[in-house]
Amino acid sequence: MDSKPSTSANSTVNRSIYVSDEVTTAAKILVVGHFAVGKTTFIGSLSEIAPLRTEEKMTQASVHVDDLRGVPNKATTTVALDFGRLTLSDELVLYLFGTPGQQRFVQVWEDMARGALGALLLIDPARLEETFPVIDLIDEYGLEYAIAVNAFSDPERFDEAEIREALDLLPDTPVVYCDARNRRSSTDALIALVRHLLDRVA
Repeated sequence: MDSKPSTSANSTVNRSIYVSDEVTTAAKILVVGHFAVGKTTFIGSLSEIAPLRTEEKMTQASVHVDDLRGVPNKATTTVALDFGRLTLSDELVLYLFGTPGQQRFVQVWEDMARGALGALLLIDPARLEETFPVIDLIDEYGLEYAIAVNAFSDPERFDEAEIREALDLLPDTPVVYCDARNRRSSTDALIALVRHLLDRVA
């Protein structure tokens, strides 16, 4: 019988389908945010395995349901979940679950939130008002979270203080900037969340 190929934090580029035998801790992390904020792109940019995606082509039936303001070129949407995996160290692996952003899919949150250690909330600073329903769901399920400002679609860098005030964030809620298309940037955002979660249990 063939043995499982080994993986490590420094060799994720081999995209092995197996988790290293050295890994002792696994954590479920939600990647959340409103419609078309970049969740699928985020998970795809850093997953060490081929990510599971449930994207479907948008049709005329969604014209009066999904708000395409600010994302006129969007042609697909997640209808169930995205799933990926990232090994952060020899001992810790993260399982990433991306939730659909539309309100009609909020029923999946109960299952997705069960057992989750925390959530990384992606926001588009140009559409902050769409983030409030997502924050309400995070609070409803009692999840700790960090904010990742996915500003790749707008070169203007929004001030952190403005974002904190607009979203009425607690002082200890991390706010980081990221480009969901960039693996290093996405990894740094996840690390900020993990550090926040560790601080909360310390």
